[in-house]
Amino acid sequence: MLLSQTQLLHSSVEIGSISEVRGNAQVLRDKAYGAELQFNIQQMDDVRTEAGRVAITFEDDSTVKLTEHSKLVIDEYIYDPDPSKSKMALKFASGTARFITGKFNNKSNISIRTPTANIAIRGTDFTCTVDELGRSLVILLPDENGISSGEIIVATAMGSVTLNKPYQATTVSVFENNPTKPVTLDISLNLIDNMLIVNPPQEVEQQIEETQTQASADYLDFNDLDIDFLAEDFLDAEADLEFTELDINYLDVNFLEDLLNVLDALAISKEEDALKQGGVGIRIVGTEIGQDKDTQITTIVSGQNISLTRSVSQSAKLNLDGSGSYTVILIQDGVTNTVKINGGSSTTITIKQGSG
Repeated sequence: MLLSQTQLLHSSVEIGSISEVRGNAQVLRDKAYGAELQFNIQQMDDVRTEAGRVAITFEDDSTVKLTEHSKLVIDEYIYDPDPSKSKMALKFASGTARFITGKFNNKSNISIRTPTANIAIRGTDFTCTVDELGRSLVILLPDENGISSGEIIVATAMGSVTLNKPYQATTVSVFENNPTKPVTLDISLNLIDNMLIVNPPQEVEQQIEETQTQASADYLDFNDLDIDFLAEDFLDAEADLEFTELDINYLDVNFLEDLLNVLDALAISKEEDALKQGGVGIRIVGTEIGQDKDTQITTIVSGQNISLTRSVSQSAKLNLDGSGSYTVILIQDGVTNTVKINGGSSTTITIKQGSG
């Protein structure tokens, strides 16, 4: 890896340390170092966990907690009294992590990349899960008063969504697709904390047998196969998707990865419903028939004729033959909407309006 002059200057500077550790973890630098308490962290470090967990506390008191099988690369970290000069850029490749930002006044200079999404930080507390396929799940957490800790913008090559309510979540399967529409999860901060805890209190260790016995009594009668997700009306257009604790398999080591599968499946189900909403033999994905309040595209299907209209600050109208297949990309003043008709594999139509 070639480093810039600035990166070479800062790469050997201590920018934080390991504040908690349990199990097996290591820091890859010039060689592999075993993770230990107070081990100094430097820019460009590659922090990995196996059957272990670590927490890293940076100079500004920002904290990152990593669960098992996680990988985090610190691309750049600069903490300066001048907020405009401070910067944090992280690459989170796999696992589950909780990010709690510290004293950075200019949080617009904090960014996190996953294999499928770019995350811009306007908040202070959130979790991110990346599975073995690179799919990403991002959840905004509340502050100490139970209200939103700010905003998280999750972006891909095709668009972005903003999380600004406690426990709002979005998933991304591939960078070339839009993030899913935000949904509000019915979970608690204690549940997140218990899953992400690095060093359990001593009394918990002493009572582990009792805890396991209690867990068996509470959960052995629970069978998630009894839940018929297809019978539930998750796709009510007038309400946010709500989840209860019954939707989560607590017996799994990392329930956020299970939750990622559930949300991704619901997104696919919604896409399949969209495929069925067109005229006879016409499949439309990316917007709804009629006036879609989210995309602000009005779609009219008359026989085999399709009309797409979007009028906001700019106006665009497109008439298509429904017997063909198209990918329509509307870019108006920096806002991108992608509509696929009949699979979108034949013709790509791009309309760009506005500055930029």
